[in-house]
Amino acid sequence: MTAISGSAAAVTGAASGIGRALALELAARGCDLALADRDEAGLQQVAAEIGKAGTRKVSTHRVDVGEPAQIQQFAQAAIAAHPRLNIVINNAGVALLGAFNEVDQAQMEWLININFWGVVHGTRAFLPHLSTQREAHIVNLSSIFGILAPPGQTAYCAAKFAVRGFSESLRHELAMANSPVKLSVVHPGGVLTNIVRNSHTGAGITDNARRVQAIETFDALAKTTPAAAALRIIKGIERNQPRILIGSDARFLDLLQRFRPATYWAVLAKRMAKVANAGKADA
Repeated sequence: MTAISGSAAAVTGAASGIGRALALELAARGCDLALADRDEAGLQQVAAEIGKAGTRKVSTHRVDVGEPAQIQQFAQAAIAAHPRLNIVINNAGVALLGAFNEVDQAQMEWLININFWGVVHGTRAFLPHLSTQREAHIVNLSSIFGILAPPGQTAYCAAKFAVRGFSESLRHELAMANSPVKLSVVHPGGVLTNIVRNSHTGAGITDNARRVQAIETFDALAKTTPAAAALRIIKGIERNQPRILIGSDARFLDLLQRFRPATYWAVLAKRMAKVANAGKADA
């Protein structure tokens, strides 16, 4: 296992959502931090909050994980600031609203560059250093949409399924090599973050109604807080769990996909409509 207290962790997407919650909880447990995000103001707020609560060493880094050179620079700076860095959490991600024929190629490439290649480049940049540590851990954020694939999520599912496949294969390679580096892949269900509110809209969508509907549906379905998600991920690191499902919805959907691998959408569509309608009625 990788102990949290006394470790140092690099976390991408740390200015908000799950990344922010991870930063706060890791610091509270005695972990130094190298925090990365494009949102510099958000990073400074997180660092200031950690500073009020304790004496952990925190460095902040403006990084666009869609840019490989910036990831490499982040790795170099993070290791220089935290020579014993031994945990890397590739958390940063974005969303894109629209069916396949409503999303142009450039938009798909933008999302995949961040959600998939950002994970790959982050892993490659840090792995040589992690391999020199007595114990180390990589955490790659996939999604429940890396296990099943609803309509309207072609780009997101492509990236998150790819993260899952990359991570599982690499985990087996590390084990075969007797590497000190362990790897967990995370599949969150609905977590109450701003990812849908901040999503880009497909070039072929000309009205705002679909965006409003997507936000309302997400809010009705997402029940797990970022803090709870962070606690689950940290527990997974401490227990060296290869696969981390977050939320009762993720556990249900994982089972549904196993029992009905080709026909799960018929069940899921009815369930989503029922929950969304209940949310509207409560409102």
